[in-house]
Amino acid sequence: MISKDEIDEALRRYDKERITIATLCSHSALQIFLGAKQEGFRTLGICKPESKKVYDSFPLASPDEYLVVDSFEEILEDEFQMELRKRNAVVIPHGSFVEYVGPKNLETGFFVPMFGNRKVLEWERDRKKEMKWLQKAGLTLPQVFEDLAEIDRLCLVKFYGAKGGRGFFLVGSGEEFKEKIAKAGRKLLNGESDDYFIQEYVLGLRYYPHYFYSPTFRRTELFGVDRRDECNIDGLYRIGATREEIQKFGSYVVTGNLPVVVRESLLNKLIDMGNKVVAASQDLFPPGIVGPFCLETICRDDLEFVTFEISARIVAGTNLYPLGSQYSCYLFEEPMSMGRRIVREIKLASEKERLEDIIY
Repeated sequence: MISKDEIDEALRRYDKERITIATLCSHSALQIFLGAKQEGFRTLGICKPESKKVYDSFPLASPDEYLVVDSFEEILEDEFQMELRKRNAVVIPHGSFVEYVGPKNLETGFFVPMFGNRKVLEWERDRKKEMKWLQKAGLTLPQVFEDLAEIDRLCLVKFYGAKGGRGFFLVGSGEEFKEKIAKAGRKLLNGESDDYFIQEYVLGLRYYPHYFYSPTFRRTELFGVDRRDECNIDGLYRIGATREEIQKFGSYVVTGNLPVVVRESLLNKLIDMGNKVVAASQDLFPPGIVGPFCLETICRDDLEFVTFEISARIVAGTNLYPLGSQYSCYLFEEPMSMGRRIVREIKLASEKERLEDIIY
């Protein structure tokens, strides 16, 4: 892991009056660029040639300048990182950035200041550590199966990394798992692999609350809630497919997001869950999570939330709210997207000469 002192040293050499907000042109970059401009910062987009036209199509959310790469591996090259530091760049990590560059590479080979606590990458990418974190927070979790012989109910098999639901599948037994994992082209070593995660399939509605932890205000902010459109599992439900048909044909590729306003009586639970996750993170990997995160939950018919995953960064569901969400309007008088909220925290920390508290 790159030490905090190394990043702090790079940050000390920055011209704090000329900080540039940089991110990969993907995922939630439009709202990040727009938010940075609203807060008065210059912006830099890292992209492949074919992506540039997308951002040029939206003038208010296009970056002020681009660094074009043929391969995302170039981001790790010394020359590229020097160019980012030369521009006083603070990188905003999102799902595509973490997936394409690689969480391990960001931990050990990316020496550019990033918003947030870099330590969280290890706790997010390791499913066992992730479960330890959520358990410490006291959240209700689905059962996890490590022994194939113990699978006695419908389960969802998930693969590590931010893949947008791609490759997930349902199983009802250990034998069915072996058949499907073989079809997926993955090998089992001694019956086990660190590449997948078998989790009980919980019945209910998928809700994804978005949060922001602010070291400046020392508070956890509930910023919005969304649901995900998944192809083709949602289409199979619509035609009343049987369990066997769903297991045979179902896939979980995320294609879009839908806004959700939960019952007001449920807000207390969501706020409590967010606070507990932050407190647990502060104990497990001080100073804990900084900035945006999302709890991926199922709301059961008894109105209890079962949390099956955490995304410790800005998530694509926040793209629903570029001018503020159904909850951010109760926190800020001006329109506040998650992208703008991130940059607002950078602005406030810079004014207080506390950038080191929120950047690693």
